[in-house]
Amino acid sequence: MMSLENSSSYDVSKMPELNYYDRYEELKSNGKTAVIYPIITQSAYDWNSMHDYYAGYCDSCIHAKLHTAYEKTYSASGNGFRILEFLGYDVIDDIDIDKNPQILDKYDKIILLHNEYVTKKEFDAIIHHPNVVYLYPNSLSSEVIVDYSSNNITLIRGPGYPTSNITNGFDWEYDNTVFLKDWDCKSLEFYPVANGHMLNCYPETLLPNYGYELLKELKNL
Repeated sequence: MMSLENSSSYDVSKMPELNYYDRYEELKSNGKTAVIYPIITQSAYDWNSMHDYYAGYCDSCIHAKLHTAYEKTYSASGNGFRILEFLGYDVIDDIDIDKNPQILDKYDKIILLHNEYVTKKEFDAIIHHPNVVYLYPNSLSSEVIVDYSSNNITLIRGPGYPTSNITNGFDWEYDNTVFLKDWDCKSLEFYPVANGHMLNCYPETLLPNYGYELLKELKNL
């Protein structure tokens, strides 16, 4: 769960992607790679939604309304998404995968953002893809269900919910929430896991101005 303390110094840039305009050809996607926009997580950070439950502001806020537009906020890795979209990476989102998990089969590589809240079908599809880059810590940490007839999201299982002994909603062995608080990325590196690579820090404030080396490595993973 992202801490509001970490986001307090979040530098919102309307067009961070333009910092890479001169290096577009070098950094642009080489095809067959998709970035997954975390539309469910964006929705869960609304007031009186799941974020407020985890933050201790509300004991009963385990629901959220599913958003219909990409707002590109900090909770949804707004800087990272804008830059990767600019660099030509295909874009899909949680809903695309939940409704059609086989969509991932089209891609040689998947880039996950801050996809903190996901459905079980999405979780299974992602962990069974052979080449996933987990670019933001704390992804795949809470299980939700989505009722598309009412556009309602409900938290099913996550850290401390429904019982305090739960650390990850899917009991996922590669949960890397431990790196969530590192926004400085001074010791940045990708490390291997069974189906890809994970980054050991939260790159949202690094990417707009100092992400060249990271983006170059990301392209080649």
